[in-house]
Amino acid sequence: MLSSRHAWLGAGSAAVLAAGLTASGIAGGGDGRDNGHGGGRAVAKNVIFMVGDGLSIAARDATRLATVGKDGQLQMDSLRYAGWTHTDSLDPEEAVTDSAAGATAFATGVRSYNGAVSVDVDGNSVKTLLEHAKDLRKATGLVTTAQVTDATPAAFGSHVPDRGAQSEIARQFIEVTQPDVILGGGEDWWYPVGDPGAYPDDPADPRPEVSKSTIGNLVELAEGRGYDYVSTPAELAATQSDKVLGLFANEEMFEQFPEGQGDEYAPVVPLTTMTAKALDVLSRDRQGFFLLVEEEAIDEFAHANNAGRTIQAGQALDATVALVREYVAQHPDTLVVIVGDHETGGMAIENVSATDESGDPDSTDPAVLQSLEDGPFPIANSDLEFTVDWTTGGHTGAATPLTAEGPRAERLARAQDNTDVFTVVLDAMRGRR
Repeated sequence: MLSSRHAWLGAGSAAVLAAGLTASGIAGGGDGRDNGHGGGRAVAKNVIFMVGDGLSIAARDATRLATVGKDGQLQMDSLRYAGWTHTDSLDPEEAVTDSAAGATAFATGVRSYNGAVSVDVDGNSVKTLLEHAKDLRKATGLVTTAQVTDATPAAFGSHVPDRGAQSEIARQFIEVTQPDVILGGGEDWWYPVGDPGAYPDDPADPRPEVSKSTIGNLVELAEGRGYDYVSTPAELAATQSDKVLGLFANEEMFEQFPEGQGDEYAPVVPLTTMTAKALDVLSRDRQGFFLLVEEEAIDEFAHANNAGRTIQAGQALDATVALVREYVAQHPDTLVVIVGDHETGGMAIENVSATDESGDPDSTDPAVLQSLEDGPFPIANSDLEFTVDWTTGGHTGAATPLTAEGPRAERLARAQDNTDVFTVVLDAMRGRR
């Protein structure tokens, strides 16, 4: 049963939380309302910053077609203001950004090199939106389906020159930035070698999942600093603490492989449930809060050129946006921003055609076979279908869509650099025009 403390939830969102997520069970869509949210309010008491990692306009549209059809509207597309962001990093060797540099731009307003986590090109730490929020005495939180120490949450809550230093990122969360809520995967980075924690080591996994902290037991460190550590859905539901660390997988909360090769999207705790808990905890703070919410699987499945799972992850993000919009309906002093940090896969939506396959189906190269067209997928509420084609297993330099609602959101309705988003959010929290 859901707690009575979820009073801000509408019936639809409460049902999603109660039942969990399934590929076919997220069928809603936006109703076009804006609830009066927009540029008229002076200060954003709360900020909910939502990242679809790798979320391109094509990924949003594929999700839309599969979920609500040509005439429908996703929740993430129904916010009042829309724009897009250029994603260029300052990497000296690569033209296309990675998640670390992309998230650093959003978090700090500074462009940096690929792999940088909230440090500039000279390696100097740059203050993040989460840290600015703490200066404003706001509660803060990080929620993700990736490792909680992966690039995007790391960029909001730590400073390291290399995104691979995930145990150091965890230490900084606990000893330096201290977000009130930390929920996601990545338990392996918190426990020392030989201590498997709540999720057993799996060295036989194609990407071995084993505990690997070289700086001690960071879960014990967190508990010593007042965090309630939870590792199951029941424990998350039961905790009443104002400081919560929840780790629900060895690494990511899904298995990112090409179709039929062990791919799975079934988080132990759905993104909606983690987000609802974070909102419950953070809303207790009278000064408001800053919350980062990330759906990582969009990017990872696009890397694997797995369109079905990419769409499923997009549906999970959209269900979470529905939940957030229920919250905002009762808390209109909340700024919501939904962004993609970069595009992944060179994804294209195409007609179903036997003569339009750009790859070589007779190839024996796994990389070539991986990039073949996926589908066909049914377009909801119609008799039509579409396929998804890919140009790469990596990132591309395409701009990414942004939608927003709440105080100062109108300033995001334009073409802009990703660093400009930082400025708008910070000004909104501070009440500056």
